[in-house]
Amino acid sequence: MTSTTPPSSEGSSPQKVCHSETQTDITKPLLDSPGGTGGVGAGGGLAGAEGPSALRRRRRVLSKDGRSNVRIEHISGLGALYLRDLWTTFLDMQWRYKFFLFSATFAGTWFAFGVLWYLVALVHGDLLEFDPPSNHTPCVMEVKTLTGAFLFSLESQTTIGYGFRCITEECPGAIVLLIFQLVITMVMEIFITGTFLAKVARPKKRGETVKFSQHAVVSNHEGRPCLMIRVANMRKSLLLGCQVTGKLLQTSLTKEGETVRLDQRNVPFQVDTSTDSPFLIIPLTFYHTIDENSPLRAWAAKGGGWTDPDVADFELLVIMSATVEPTSATCQVRTSYLPDEILWGYEFPPVVSLSPSGKYVADFAFFDKVSETKTPLVFKHASPRATRHHRGKEAGADPEKMRLEENYRGEEKGGGRGRVRDSSPLSVRISNV
Repeated sequence: MTSTTPPSSEGSSPQKVCHSETQTDITKPLLDSPGGTGGVGAGGGLAGAEGPSALRRRRRVLSKDGRSNVRIEHISGLGALYLRDLWTTFLDMQWRYKFFLFSATFAGTWFAFGVLWYLVALVHGDLLEFDPPSNHTPCVMEVKTLTGAFLFSLESQTTIGYGFRCITEECPGAIVLLIFQLVITMVMEIFITGTFLAKVARPKKRGETVKFSQHAVVSNHEGRPCLMIRVANMRKSLLLGCQVTGKLLQTSLTKEGETVRLDQRNVPFQVDTSTDSPFLIIPLTFYHTIDENSPLRAWAAKGGGWTDPDVADFELLVIMSATVEPTSATCQVRTSYLPDEILWGYEFPPVVSLSPSGKYVADFAFFDKVSETKTPLVFKHASPRATRHHRGKEAGADPEKMRLEENYRGEEKGGGRGRVRDSSPLSVRISNV
C-alpha cells in the first residue's frame, strides 16, 4: 500500500528558499480540517465530512493546543470533592468567574457583618426609632441605620477609617465582633490574593510560547526511517532540562481477547543521537527511529498514510517538560498528531540562517512548511529471528542462552490465539473501556 501524499495547489510552482546556502523546494500541504469539506482524501479525491476518515480525524483525545477532550461523567459527590480542594478549584477557575467570586465575596462579607452591626445597635437601643437621649453612649458611634451599619462594616474591613464612625467601650460584645470580623476577613483576603498570584505565576502561559510543528513527517535520517517533529522556543529566556516524550494511543486486543481502548505505548524521541536534555535555543527537530521496537512499525510497514483503518487508527501525543529559567517552575507543553497529520516521505526544511551581520536568524515563516524528500522512503520489515540474532551478536550474548530464549518464545507463540497485542515493555495499559 502506498500512502497518499498531499499534492501542491494547481497553478503554483514550488517556492525557492535559501537557508544557510542550501536551496530547497518548499511546499505546504493542504490537508482537510476536521470540519472542512474540501480536503484531499484517498486516491486524490475529495473526502466528505461524513466519511470514515473525517470521523477518524475528529476523534482526538488531546487537541492541538494541548487541551484534554475527555469528558468525565457520573461521578458521585463531585461537588464535595471540589470543595475539599478549594485551592486547586480556585486555580482552575476561569478568570471571569474568579473576578465575580472575588467581588461577590467581599461585598457579601461587608453586608453580612453590616447586618450583625445593625443587630448590635438594635439590641443596645442605638437606632433612630428608639429616640435615644442625648447622654446615651452607643456601641458604635453614628451607626443608627442599616446603611450606617454597612458603611461601618466596609470601613472596618478595608481599614479606611473616615473618623466619625468608631467603636466605643460601652459594649464588650461589639469589641468581640470587631475582632472576629478582622480575623475572618484577613484570612479570606490572604487566600484570595494567594490564588490570584498563583494563577498569574503558573507556567501555563509560558508554555504557549513553545511551538510544535503542525505536521509530523517521516523520512530517512542517518539511513533509517524516522518520525520527526519540530519544536521551538519563541522567547529569549531559556527552558532548562527539556525532555520530549511521545505516547501512542490506539485500540489493541489482549491475548485473552479483551479489547483495550486507548492503549498507551511509549514513543521515545531524541535529538540526533542523544537522549539528553537538548539546548532549545533554536528550533530543533526531534527524531523517533521507526525500527522493530517502534510501536509505529505496523503503520510504517504499509507505507504510512491514513486510509487504512486497521493501522491508521491511532493518535500520537507529544509532551515536552522543561524548567522555566526565570521562575524555576516546571512547564509542560502538549500536542497531538493524527495519522493524516503525519506526512510520509516529507522532511522539514532548515529555518536557521546566517544574517549579513553575523547573527543567526530563526525564520518562523518556514517553521510549519515541509518539502518532499528526493529519495524514496522504504521501511524494511526484518524478521524477528534475524533481529534477535543481530542484537545477541552486538551484545556478545551466549549462543546457548539465545537458543533457550528462542525456544521459549516459540512455545509462548504457540500457546497464543487470535490477534495478540504487542508484548513489548513499551506498552502500558491505561483503560479497558
